[in-house]
Order: sequence, then C-alpha cells, then structure tokens
Amino acid sequence: MNITRENVDALNAIVTVAVTKGDYSDKVAKILEDYRKNSNIPGFRKGAVPMSVIQKQYGKAVLLDEVNKFLQKSLNDYLVKEKLDILGNPLPKVTEDFDWDKEDFKFEFELGLAPDFKVDLTSKTNVTQYTIIADEAMLKEQIERIQKQYGKLMPKDKLEEGFDVSGTFSNEEKGIENRATFALDIFKDKKTAKAFIGKKVGDVVVLNTKGLFDDDHKLMDYLKVSHEDVHGLDVDVNFTIEEINATELAELNQELFDKLFGEGNVKSVEELKAKIKEDAEGQFTQQADQKYLNDVTESLIENTKFDLPAAFLKKWIQNAGENPLTAEQAEEEYEKSEKGLRYQLIEGKVIVENKLQTTFEDLKTFTASLIKKQMAQFGQVNPTDEEVDGVVARVLSNQDEIKRLSEQIMSEKMINLYKEKVPAKTKEVSYQDFIKEMYGE
Repeated sequence: MNITRENVDALNAIVTVAVTKGDYSDKVAKILEDYRKNSNIPGFRKGAVPMSVIQKQYGKAVLLDEVNKFLQKSLNDYLVKEKLDILGNPLPKVTEDFDWDKEDFKFEFELGLAPDFKVDLTSKTNVTQYTIIADEAMLKEQIERIQKQYGKLMPKDKLEEGFDVSGTFSNEEKGIENRATFALDIFKDKKTAKAFIGKKVGDVVVLNTKGLFDDDHKLMDYLKVSHEDVHGLDVDVNFTIEEINATELAELNQELFDKLFGEGNVKSVEELKAKIKEDAEGQFTQQADQKYLNDVTESLIENTKFDLPAAFLKKWIQNAGENPLTAEQAEEEYEKSEKGLRYQLIEGKVIVENKLQTTFEDLKTFTASLIKKQMAQFGQVNPTDEEVDGVVARVLSNQDEIKRLSEQIMSEKMINLYKEKVPAKTKEVSYQDFIKEMYGE
C-alpha cells in the first residue's frame, strides 16, 4: 500500500491510494475458506465444497468488501498521521472502466482542505454590549404582579375597571389561538378598554391588532404572533371572555416575603425591591450576553476573510445523503450552510488559540448552579450539598445532558473571552428598550 497526495491548490487536494494484492489477499483467502467450511450448497457435503465454487459465488463480493475496508482504514490513518484538516469527507473519484479483475488497484479521492486564516479579536467592531437595568417602573410592575399572584381571587359576573379578564384571542386566517389573562390597562387606547366594560363570561369582543398595545412586540406575548408578522399587523381578532376576576392584593408583609424568598431573607419593601432588581437583572444578563455573542459572531464572520473549497463542498453535499441531490439543490444547501460553516471554523480556531476547554469540574460546578436555581423556583431555597450532589450525579450520567451542558459552558467561556478582547461600546438600557434594540427597532 502506498498513499500520495497532490495539492491542486491551497484548498483542494487529490489523494491516491495504491492497493496491492498483498494488502488484502490473506484476509480474502481466510474468509473464503471459512465460507467453504460452513456453506451448505446443494450437491456438496458441508466442508467439502470446492474452492472454485466458493470463489465463483462469493469471491468478487468478498474482494470488494475487504479492499474497501482496507482502503477506508488506510485513508483515515493517513489523514490523522498527516494532520490534515479537511472539510466534509473524502470524495472518491469515479472511474467508469475500473477493473476489479486486476490484482493491484489505484483509488483517487478529492479532499476539501480547511483554509488557513487568522482571527483578530481585537479589531474595531460596531458591537454594543448592553446592560439591562430594572428601572423603577418595572420594579413597581413586578411588585404589583406578585401581589396579584399571591392575592385572593374574587370571581365577578361582569367586567369593571381594575378587574382581570381571561380568555382566548383567535383569528382563523392568521392561525391565532391563544389564551391570555390581563388587566384592561394593557391597551394603548382607553377606548379599547371601555369596550370590555360591562361584558360577561361568554361574550366576544372584537379587537384590531394595529396599535392595540403601546409596543407591537406585546402581540408576541398575548397573541403568540411571530416577530416577522408583528409589525404593521392589521387584522381583527376575537377575544372570547372565559373568566372575570377581581383581585384582593396580597399585603406586603413578612409572611409574603418569607413565602417568596425563605424565612428572614427579606424583611422590608426596600429589600424586596432590591431582591427583585437583582433577580431580574441576573436574567437580563443572560439575554444581553446572548445578543452580544450573536453580534460578535456576525462581526467575526463579516471581518474574517477566507476562501472555502466551494466546488468541492457543493459536490460533497450533493452526494453525502442517502439520496443524491441535484446540482441546484446542493447549491441551495451550500448557500444555507456556508455562514454556519464559516463561524464553525472561526470558533474552532478561537477555542484552540485561546486554549478554551471544558473540564469535568466545570461540568459539576455549572450543573450544581443550575440545580440550585431550579430548586429555588420550587421553594427549596436551602438544599443540602448532598441533595444537590445527588441530582448532579444523575444528570451527568446522561451523555446527551453532558453534551448539552458542555456546549453551554463553552458558550459562556466564549462570551467571557469576547468581553475581554473584543472592542465594544457599552450601553445601559431598560428591558423594553433592549427588546427594541434586539429586533432592530
């Protein structure tokens, strides 16, 4: 066996694998001998079938199978030994007049080579790193929501100002079908709220979506409209009233504070505000970080220039699946995947050059933190180390979970690296303003 490589250019190569009879003959002979010993062929005793019969019946298939196994192993070993960074998989060059009756064979494979490029994390960008602030208006809103949540519901026969209404928004044409609960002050126009006054369970109120709320993005929350449809949406929706409730707000007292955050952890309204602010801004940080990561990713793709072996990749895409694609379909798939491939290469280089890795200790610490947060959501605010460790052990016994969590950890490491090295503007915004920034509003 002999393997040679010809570099066509910086991104394409041809590998030739020369296979001689000595590379496969012993294995082929052993397999055929096993067949001879164990085959039940009419007219012959078991174990007494002439090799010529076995050769005629099985020889070609066994030869093809063993040569292919040897070929694949040899090629894979070669790629590892030569440390070739390839894209896709080697593509065999089809030879129409290939002769399997010979004893020695030559096989050619096309390779798509990963480009050589540099990633400059310190170059100028237009990226903004947002800090989302829970302002006074939001804190007031959150406290009122808590008081309602823990307050006493009092069913009512008909709607009045200050009552909450539950029901379903529907529009068959747009596929809108969503149950929501809200107070009447959510609407932008007071006339809309007045249309609900005096209505009873079972009544239907017809609303137009255009300008329904002070922020069109609220259509995503209350009607589950996609962001693509939210702006300028101008359709009538039916709201069928299913429940009417007044709420006796819960008192802001120690009993409520203990119920929310555990005994003695919050002792005043000011401490309550501080806790809500802390928790909210912690959640906001995750959203801001995700946008920051997305924006840095886009910037790196735009500013890191390199060529790809496009012709090879299109050919590989065309033949990689169970069912071959047409050239046009492969072109479409390549256009869809090119951007992702570019960032995959950039990300890989960033990880290697900055020696980013996820250790098992990272996994345990990260998972424990997630578990504690989840426990707190269900009222278990002070779990023991033994309880947390037990859940962590169960989670990390699942390989799919390990993969998912490892990806999250690496994402955090990438964000921290980018914050350290990538030039970015900083900007403090409210949550509502952040939503507008995120969606390009």
